[in-house]
Amino acid sequence: MSKFFFTRLQYNSGDWNVDQRMPSNLMHSIIQYTKIPVDTQERVVPLSSKQIFESPFCYLSGHKLVEFDEEEASNFKAYVNRGGFVFVDDCNHDIDGLFAKSFEIQMAKLFGEGALKKISNRHPLYSSFFRFEEGPPTTGFELNGWGDDLVHDYLKAIEIDGKIRVLYSNKDYGCEWDYDYRNKRWLAEDNTKFGVNIIIYALTA
Repeated sequence: MSKFFFTRLQYNSGDWNVDQRMPSNLMHSIIQYTKIPVDTQERVVPLSSKQIFESPFCYLSGHKLVEFDEEEASNFKAYVNRGGFVFVDDCNHDIDGLFAKSFEIQMAKLFGEGALKKISNRHPLYSSFFRFEEGPPTTGFELNGWGDDLVHDYLKAIEIDGKIRVLYSNKDYGCEWDYDYRNKRWLAEDNTKFGVNIIIYALTA
């Protein structure tokens, strides 16, 4: 089995380089809980580059505007339609902020109105490795009164042939998991376990 590697997508319009400790933390969890071989070096790939087609899993996040240029839009759509997986996380943890609104507009342009929609909290994503009976776990950033002051009890996705290809979160998992992996020992429950589910689903669905 080839090594799993984490790809962060760089896009021109916004602040893509956020949550800098999150990838290494998540890769540590894959090593800790699974037998999947892991390349621990995060890869940063421009969305406009054909290199994205080498990646089994991509991450896209930020706080600001998401407005793909022509090459970025073409690559994103092609990557998804060819079976790639993109996890998109809104660092603003809201539904009315610039990132949320502009990203959803981009998805409507690329895949059609209504393509991005809520998924059931019984979706196989929530039992792909660990079991999450209540659906997506809540983050501390939702509970602190920032963003739109809501706890989002759902995630959204674009599914193709019954499989998630774009997973979209307003819950700010990136910031929730943005800490040195050695500090996990102080947590009552490892909050990166849902990240393991996302990667396992991306690799096996």
